Amino acid sequence: MNDIAIVICGAAGQGIATVEDLLTGILKQAGYHCYSTSEFMSRIRGGTNSTLIRVSSNRINPTFVDRIDILIPLHFSALPHLKHRITSKTIILGEEKNIDEQYCDNREQIIKVPFSEIAKEVGGVIYTNIVAVGVFLAFFEVKEEISQTYLIEMFTLKGSKIVEQNIQACKRGYSIGNELVNSRKFRNTLQKDNSVLNDIILSGAEAIGMGAIAGGCNFISSYPMSPSTSVLVFLSHYAKNFDIVVDQAEDEIAAINKGIAAWYAGGRAMITTSGGGFALMTEGVSLSGMLEIPMVLHIGQRPGPATGLPTRTGQEDLQHVLNAGHGEFARVILAPGTPEDAFYLTQKAFNLADKYQIPVFILTDQFFLDSHYSIPDLDLSSIKNDKYIVKTNRDYKRYRLTDDGISPRGIPGYGDGLVNVDSDEHDEDGHITEDVHETRPKMVEKRLYKKLNLLRKEILEPELIGNKDYKILVIGWGSTYGVIKEAIENLGKDDIAFLHFSQVYPLNSNISEFLEKAEKTVILENNATSQFGKVLKLELDLDINEKFLKYNGMPFSAEEVIAYLDKI
Repeated sequence: MNDIAIVICGAAGQGIATVEDLLTGILKQAGYHCYSTSEFMSRIRGGTNSTLIRVSSNRINPTFVDRIDILIPLHFSALPHLKHRITSKTIILGEEKNIDEQYCDNREQIIKVPFSEIAKEVGGVIYTNIVAVGVFLAFFEVKEEISQTYLIEMFTLKGSKIVEQNIQACKRGYSIGNELVNSRKFRNTLQKDNSVLNDIILSGAEAIGMGAIAGGCNFISSYPMSPSTSVLVFLSHYAKNFDIVVDQAEDEIAAINKGIAAWYAGGRAMITTSGGGFALMTEGVSLSGMLEIPMVLHIGQRPGPATGLPTRTGQEDLQHVLNAGHGEFARVILAPGTPEDAFYLTQKAFNLADKYQIPVFILTDQFFLDSHYSIPDLDLSSIKNDKYIVKTNRDYKRYRLTDDGISPRGIPGYGDGLVNVDSDEHDEDGHITEDVHETRPKMVEKRLYKKLNLLRKEILEPELIGNKDYKILVIGWGSTYGVIKEAIENLGKDDIAFLHFSQVYPLNSNISEFLEKAEKTVILENNATSQFGKVLKLELDLDINEKFLKYNGMPFSAEEVIAYLDKI
């Protein structure tokens, strides 16, 4: 077995996220590669939530798996919630009250442990999850001093008593874990890899936030909306460190207009929202297009329409983002597949927006944002932020017509010129015009065709994974990167390859060569209509042979993708 899949399941408020943070952090310090992802209901307390933690000797693809090797049910609703994923090989470790044996294929795999009773002896039922953490740390042969150091760092602000009780709860868990290991009920076959000690653990949301900081973001205005809020929260935590103005706007309309104002004044702004919030921003997107003021927008996708499934995942907003805003103007849409992608692409988004004076979109989703990844440290040596603001003179024309379509962008107070902008159609000076015979066509061409022609020279080429002499080509974009890559690797066939797009608009015509070479093309998307498939058809007149679409709010699992590809 290359990895061990652990699932902790319980109600909101039982500290499942704390278990996730502790296990991934401590196991990384002990020499294991970790990846975790959560699925949760839209409620503050109650419901049934679960976290999957994959632990491995080697680097793990950011992939959801159905398989559960070890399950800890912290609530009686856990087993019925996960019944479709429990097999005869699943070890179920929990309190008797939380284990309904009708959901257990192999009752010999049940290990009953009185977690809450032990927690009460330490200081209260609140420490139940920490006892469970200790069990796992013993299973993975983690030295107690590593866990104690981590617990002290995590809980020190809550006082010495809380720290000590957490340590004691963890120790009690260690004792149980050691007994299970000695009785051979637990068996860890993984090897440690000390190279992981220099890795960093971060969520997809944190990767977006760090990329924004690297891109020189100094202003963010957003109205909270899951799953995008975590980016706003992350940047607010580091606002003082990096001189970022953080504004929780009164609504999404105000948020995007404040962002446009910040760019107009010379700042570098980002807006983070989700599909429903972005729907309110579309007039602002048009304003950015008409004013030719840069804008960076992060959209954390979730299933719709309307409120939909606010805490679930989907790739349902590509067409929304591609067509948002009345009128016609250039834009770029990026869709990172890994946290490294998210960091570098977000940083790049600020330079693209600044250089071409356009809105640039970063499309992620709940699965991507709420997952935690162990990755090598990021390379900052290539990070460079180019600023394209010019010092104005008295003859300055904000919308001067140029051969390449890029007008010199000045800001108020920097130079002697007047920086005049207007949401109506305007002339080179920025004054309203209704010259439909000459000025209007030229302004449309500069905002749309000329900029798109330039942007096509900077397009990120898709990544081809697998044998170049393929017969079957699988296509994916954004967060499907990990699951398709893992499926291809597990199939072990040399006639199949994977083409991943981290830029989904605009596209280059040379992409046609990849698809035309294949005997069969397959696309995987977390939506019901193959929205990226439509982009390929509309932009390049490319038809996809087969579509594997999932739209129930859950990410693709490695098992279902492997089964599907193996079948075809």
